[in-house]
Amino acid sequence: MDRKYQVIAVVVLTGVALAATLLWTPRAPAPAPPPPTPLGWQARIDLLGGDGVAGNRTGGAAQSRFSDPWGIAVDAAGTLYVADAGDNNRLLYRWLDGRFHVLAGGIEGFADGRGAGARFNTPSGIALDRHGNLYVADTGNHAIRKVTPQGEVSTVAGDGTPGYRDGAGAQARFNGPMGVAVAGDGRIYVADTWNDRIRVIAPDGRVSTLAGGEGPGWVDGPGAQARFDTPTDVQLDAGGVLWVADLHNNALRNISVDGEVSTRTGSPDGGRVLWGPMTLAVTHDGVAYVGERLSGRVVQVSPHGHVVAVAGDESRRFARPAGLALAADGSLLLADADGYRVHHLAPRIAGDAQVPVQLGPSPDNPLPHNQGRWPLAPQLGWHEVTGTLGEVRGNFSGESRHHLHSGFDVRGDVGQPVLAIAAGKVSSPAATWSLGGQAEGLSLDKLDYIHMKVGRDAGNRALDPARMQLVYADTGKLERVRVRRGTRFQPGDVLGSINNQAHVHLAVGPSGYERNAVRLGFANYADSVAPTIDDIALLDRSDQRLTEKVDGRLRVPRDGGGLQLVVEAWDQVDHNLPRRRLGLYSLGYQILDAGGLPLPGYEQPRANLVFNRMPPQRAAVKAAYAADSGITVHGSHRTRFRYVLTNTVRDGELATGLWQPAELPEGDYIIRITAQDYSGNAAIEGRELPVRLVDAG
Repeated sequence: MDRKYQVIAVVVLTGVALAATLLWTPRAPAPAPPPPTPLGWQARIDLLGGDGVAGNRTGGAAQSRFSDPWGIAVDAAGTLYVADAGDNNRLLYRWLDGRFHVLAGGIEGFADGRGAGARFNTPSGIALDRHGNLYVADTGNHAIRKVTPQGEVSTVAGDGTPGYRDGAGAQARFNGPMGVAVAGDGRIYVADTWNDRIRVIAPDGRVSTLAGGEGPGWVDGPGAQARFDTPTDVQLDAGGVLWVADLHNNALRNISVDGEVSTRTGSPDGGRVLWGPMTLAVTHDGVAYVGERLSGRVVQVSPHGHVVAVAGDESRRFARPAGLALAADGSLLLADADGYRVHHLAPRIAGDAQVPVQLGPSPDNPLPHNQGRWPLAPQLGWHEVTGTLGEVRGNFSGESRHHLHSGFDVRGDVGQPVLAIAAGKVSSPAATWSLGGQAEGLSLDKLDYIHMKVGRDAGNRALDPARMQLVYADTGKLERVRVRRGTRFQPGDVLGSINNQAHVHLAVGPSGYERNAVRLGFANYADSVAPTIDDIALLDRSDQRLTEKVDGRLRVPRDGGGLQLVVEAWDQVDHNLPRRRLGLYSLGYQILDAGGLPLPGYEQPRANLVFNRMPPQRAAVKAAYAADSGITVHGSHRTRFRYVLTNTVRDGELATGLWQPAELPEGDYIIRITAQDYSGNAAIEGRELPVRLVDAG
């Protein structure tokens, strides 16, 4: 018995000693919590991949090319993943060597497998789980896919058919899902975009509906009572709240852990604060970053709802910020889908000079392969041209210089079918707009077709309900025409019918980066007519015209300050109606001496106005055109093109300037105008203005 108690005593004492050791052994300090997210910072923009030209190429930053870079994710080790849709339909990764490599896919289709043996159709949002597996919203396949770190692809849920059905993975159906997020417990949240619902996939693969009901709308509340309108992205925050980018509602929505939907930012009755939120990232302390479709900005939304642009403005915007990811240091990774680039956004450091980085698509980006086709039948015939890029346009409120014309207008009859001129794939989740309005249109790849009833004939009957879905309200009123991201069209496919504007407007390139569609080269289009110059004027600082003449020359005071050079000119193309006036392609000027020789610095014309690429600024129209331009002035229905040649609008850039007579000595000079159309025809008559520079007194 004594021995028994001795053993027990030893065991007890040993246990106490071990416990004391554990209690008193120094431990590593707990990791410090991440610092608060700075508010209101401005981004330094760096390039991670892409040269702005659509293509299929892997390699270093400037050597890689994408077709439609959308979803983006980054793991703890710094490996970057990108979903490249369009014609590429693949998953890429950028490792520490800075080069992009293919993880899986490469051909459009629907197939599981390893690496290049797998098939995707328009992959959009992506998200990583804690094991390094990548989950993909495979939009065109209406499925959620899983990709292991080794590139093994499997289907988690969805059978490739659009629809709405809860149930076990293979039996469930989605309708163009675009966003995906993964919780720590393995649940997968899905923005089921064209079902206007948020779905959840349990770890056992069963799909259920978390929130949202039949049809688009804006309603807060529990589960199925809530309504969304085209949700495109989802993210989980540190507290388990799900954030939703609610695209058409211009709102950020929250879904609590118990399924209650509320609006975080935005109001159906208030002023718009978000402009097409398409993608988002959420920090540990509830700060959201949002990529906006309509503005081309990346904005920061504070926990109190304050919205500040981190990157992108009217003059330097992204083409379509489609994917955002938060790096470990709090900086951002951005996929600019229509810019064909991937960027890194980090807070600017005082004194750190930003190396200019080109944004948006490159001017060298290939044009659509229309092979001479027009958007109306006969596609290889001839049609009258009624408008070109860069022409001055007014509005319906009496403003004659409201905006620059962004495309190429082809006259047609009201109700005439509008036809696709090139093969294309819908990339935007909001591919149609302005239902019933004069500017109603459809975005198809690099082309916008405007001034038509999308998907409908003249009687508003559906033309192609499988690809262009007509959405009606409970009252039977047509509310929306929806065309899913990933939908393909071929040349000659009917897209809609001409509305009461009696022409089709073709725009090439995303908003703010439009290129001159005349470069497409339409069958039987010809322009052998030289532009006409009607007037040359010099305007003083009060926009008053100089009129005094001396010996047949315009008298110009040298000390009167800078002057604007304004030229009224217009063009025509072959076979158009004689009354049809069109804008010019380029204009410039030279200063010559009295004998007609160019002065130093003017050996070549200063071609300040070249309408090859649209500047994004709304103010560009008033830089390019003088105040009495347009068609709403003087009671005239004839467009007046009065160009300001001392300002610069070309290559997507905008600048204002003046001619400074004080820089020249007194004497006689000639101002010679260069005015050309796209075909190279130049005005010959009326292009010179003799002037005499004089000192005061």
